[in-house]
Amino acid sequence: MYMTFRWYGPKDPISLNHIRQIPKMKGIVSSLHDEPTGVAWDLAKIKSYKENIESYGLNFKVIESVPVHEDIKLGRGSRDEYIDNYITTIKNLAQAGLEVVTYNFMPVFDWTRTSLDTPFPDGSNALTYKHKDIMAMDPTSPDLTLPAWVKYSNQELRGLLEAYKSVDNEGLWKNLEYFLKAIAPVAHENRIKLAIHPDDPPWSIFGLPRIITNKAALERVLSIVDVPENGLCFCTGSLGISPDNDCVDMVKTFAGQKRIHFAHARNVSIDGDHDFSEVKHTNDVGNIDFTKILKAYFDAGFEGAIRPDHGRMIWDETGLAGYGLYDRALGATYLQGIWDAFESTK
Repeated sequence: MYMTFRWYGPKDPISLNHIRQIPKMKGIVSSLHDEPTGVAWDLAKIKSYKENIESYGLNFKVIESVPVHEDIKLGRGSRDEYIDNYITTIKNLAQAGLEVVTYNFMPVFDWTRTSLDTPFPDGSNALTYKHKDIMAMDPTSPDLTLPAWVKYSNQELRGLLEAYKSVDNEGLWKNLEYFLKAIAPVAHENRIKLAIHPDDPPWSIFGLPRIITNKAALERVLSIVDVPENGLCFCTGSLGISPDNDCVDMVKTFAGQKRIHFAHARNVSIDGDHDFSEVKHTNDVGNIDFTKILKAYFDAGFEGAIRPDHGRMIWDETGLAGYGLYDRALGATYLQGIWDAFESTK
């Protein structure tokens, strides 16, 4: 295992210089955030971006993410053009020396929360989700936005929501299968790994289908194209907010099969039926025990990238919701300390 940190590029208020000072921080996870969804990424741009990161003594092996165009998820006639562009991007990333491509297949909206700054008794604030609040929200409201969301016009958004009324869960699975059967052989040929991120949260929101929600779904993804490169970005925070998901068991299974290509370490507290809060990484709070999670990775011989995924805002820090410096740095050192303890017993 090696520790990485999510960075949102030159516009991120957190600098690479600060990130590299975190103990045992080895790499950066990032993306070409200014590239429109659906275009083929230019090789020269990828190389330049990578060289800048590496100039700070950090590796850049994991892309998070290459977004999947909605026409692919909807199965529209134009999807082949966008898939061809995706294939070109995969090839260029491989040529530039990247090793993992993270993506998700969530319709329209990426990870979703109802509050970005819920206050906690210790003076920190963090991301939270209340399902009743989601049910009362208008998804086309211009005031509703999150850091990971693609920016659509109101007209575009209404059109997408209308189009998805004809796509149920099985329809979305069919479109994911079409996509994977096109790109996974290319990834295999170019020796670059694909890592699908689970749906966050792992249930339907705004009437949209969501399918990457549990162990059976992850097994189904891997079976669509059964090559080593077709794998997972295993996120404890996304899967762990469902009490039906046993994250330790899933890590044992999929890391044991060498199909987890990238690990997200996020702790969550299940606060009620479909309600949750994001909390600090330590095992005195929340529903994720990282001692057990990391032991499962360790026993499986996991050698991939892991990152502290999301963090609270602490010590009066302000910035991109979920992506401050201080709490994620604390999380990284906590996770690394657990891993070092396992290493010392070898």
